[in-house]
Amino acid sequence: MTDASQTPPATGPAASPGTAPQGAAGGLPPADAPTLLVKIFGKDRPGLTAGLFETLAGYGVAVVDIEQVVTRGRIVLCALVTVPAGRGAEGELRATVHAWAESRRMEAEIISGIGDNRPRGEGRSHVTVLGHPLTAESTAAIAARIAGAGANIDRIFRLAKYPVTAVEFAVSGAEHTALRSALALEGARRGVDVAVVPAGLQRRAQRLVVMDVDSTLIQDEVIELFAALAGCEAQVAEVTAAAMRGELDFEQSLHARVALLAGLDASAVDKVRAQVRLTPGARTLVRTLKRLGSQVGVVSGGFTQVTDDLKERLGLDFAAANTLEIVDGRLTGKVVGPIVDRAGKARLLRDFARQAGVPLSQTVAVGDGANDLDMLNAAGLGVAFNAKPVVREAADTAVNVPFLDTVLYLLGITREEIDAADELDGVDTSED
Repeated sequence: MTDASQTPPATGPAASPGTAPQGAAGGLPPADAPTLLVKIFGKDRPGLTAGLFETLAGYGVAVVDIEQVVTRGRIVLCALVTVPAGRGAEGELRATVHAWAESRRMEAEIISGIGDNRPRGEGRSHVTVLGHPLTAESTAAIAARIAGAGANIDRIFRLAKYPVTAVEFAVSGAEHTALRSALALEGARRGVDVAVVPAGLQRRAQRLVVMDVDSTLIQDEVIELFAALAGCEAQVAEVTAAAMRGELDFEQSLHARVALLAGLDASAVDKVRAQVRLTPGARTLVRTLKRLGSQVGVVSGGFTQVTDDLKERLGLDFAAANTLEIVDGRLTGKVVGPIVDRAGKARLLRDFARQAGVPLSQTVAVGDGANDLDMLNAAGLGVAFNAKPVVREAADTAVNVPFLDTVLYLLGITREEIDAADELDGVDTSED
């Protein structure tokens, strides 16, 4: 809302020359000083905020707090101010504010009280809720669960309206780990995604975001793309199923599947790179994080022949994966170098954090499979992205919509900010 229009000066008893309004000398009034909560609401238009405060200025009051919200063209503006000095001044202020509001077809309410707002409780958290759609039923359930945990909702605002509806609750009065556990259960029951992170300066600090690749950064499973070119899809699927049943660990299953690719022409690498499909929102996620000075990396149980290409295409800071051995222009059916497995992913997250100069508490890990669990648990925030049930249950939070950039909402970044930055930079988002 803009305050461009001119509003006639308000009438009322001005403060005496050279006399500071009550409470102005110290900024805030004493804890036991009387204050007034002035609230106006109605149809929004330019000049309302300026007009209200010009009206109040005629009574020499000090402003203690201000809150303003505009929703679908309707404004709620609250001003907490000191009580004006002088006999009868408060009554005149009330009458003047009501008359001013009526002249603009607004409603006004003025409530007497003492001092500032009550202090927020300890244990402050940001609770982000993602819905597709976000229903009144699920919102009621989340709010009730917050209250049941002994916490208070201090503020709510919308982060995004597409591709999902995302809202953030500023909550106080509950320890965030316990609150996270309670809300994760409720979110799963109601079919919404809920993230709980501690409030504080660390939320605005530089971050390192590390993602899994297959079925996270990209929509595909790279080993299956290679298998299709080698004509051994069924055999690879059989090995994968055995690993899922626990009959093989990751390293055993990797060697068994790669062995089936022996003899495949090295030109398959370029063909697989061309087939790889980024997850919707992947470019937006990386681009936005880089704008904020964060660093981004990937760790994969797949292959460097693909992750190195993704690193270059997306401008990633880090990339690590297994490497297919190629000799005389053909795949040998072996991998070379250390294996990137479940433990290796967590180790690489720590290595990347050291190189980036980012504390582990400021890292975010995103993945979908059991192979990502150690990494998700090691990160400051672990996000299960369209993950298996066992991963969703173990991670800090889960995102169950097919848009990778929704991770940005968990960090408090709004869709409006993302779109404004893209527009300013002239980014073509048609492929995002």
